[in-house]
Amino acid sequence: MEGNWITEAANGYGQTIEVTRTLCSRQSRYQKIEVYETRKLGRLLLLDGIIQLTSADEFAYQEMMAHLPYYVHGAPENVLVIGGGDGGVLRELGRHPGIRQLDLCEIDFEVIRAAQEFLPELACGFNDPRVRVNIADGSEYVKSHPEEYDLIIVDSTDPGGPGAPLFTADFYADLKRALRPGGVAATQAESPWLLPDVVGRLLTAAGRNFLHADYAAISVPTYPTGMIGCCVASDDRNPAEPAREPEAELARTLRYYNAEVHRAAFAKPQFVKRILSGESRFQG
Repeated sequence: MEGNWITEAANGYGQTIEVTRTLCSRQSRYQKIEVYETRKLGRLLLLDGIIQLTSADEFAYQEMMAHLPYYVHGAPENVLVIGGGDGGVLRELGRHPGIRQLDLCEIDFEVIRAAQEFLPELACGFNDPRVRVNIADGSEYVKSHPEEYDLIIVDSTDPGGPGAPLFTADFYADLKRALRPGGVAATQAESPWLLPDVVGRLLTAAGRNFLHADYAAISVPTYPTGMIGCCVASDDRNPAEPAREPEAELARTLRYYNAEVHRAAFAKPQFVKRILSGESRFQG
C-alpha cells in the first residue's frame, strides 16, 4: 500500500482504489490475504495483490456464477463449489431450496477464516446447514468423486498460484467425470480484453470435453477491464438458454441476474467470437 491507495498491477494492466483502513494482512501457506476498508466501495479482498471482490459490486459476480449455471441445469440437487472461500457463491446457491447437498472444496482455509471475520455478508453462505466444507485441492478432489454432482461451479482465482491446475484440459475431463448425466459445469473464465489467450485455451479445453461450451460476460466494475467471464459446459443443455426462470419471490431479491441477462450474457462482439474460434488473439 502506498499512501491511502491500493494498486493491482498484473498482466500489463493496473487499477487503483482508495482505502481508509487495513483490516487484514496475513500470509497463508498458499497466498497473501488482504482485506481493506475503501472510501467508495465498501470492503476489498485481495489475494496475492489481485482484486477478488469489493462490497459494492460483488453481487454481480456471485449471482451470475451461481444462478446462471443453476438455471442452465434447472433443478440440480447435488452441487459442488470449488474455490469460493469467501462464501458468496454459497450464499447465492443457498437461495434454492431444491439443492440437497452443497459441498465446497477450498484449498486455503485462511481465506474462509478471513471472510468470516471481515466479510460476513458473503461468509453467511457457510451458515447453510446443507454446506459441507472440504479443505483440499479442487483439482484432486473431483478425481475421487465420479458421477456425484449435478452442478459444479469453479470460483477460482486467476491462472497462477493455487488456481493454476483449474485452467487445464485435464481438469475439464475430471469435471466431466464428476458430473451425473445431464450435469453442468461452470468456471471463472477471465476477461477477453486482458487475457484473451487464457480465455481461448479455456473454452477450447471445455469444448474438447463437453458437447456444449460457451462464454458468458459479466460486468464487474472493480475487476480489471470491468468485466469477467463464466464458461458454462454441458453435454445436454444449451448454456445460453435457461431451463426455467427464477420464481417471483427470488427474482425480487436479485440485483443482477434475470433470464434476459442470462441470454444476453452469451452475445459476443466479433473479436471475442474470433478468440473463441481460434482465428485470432486480441492484440493490445
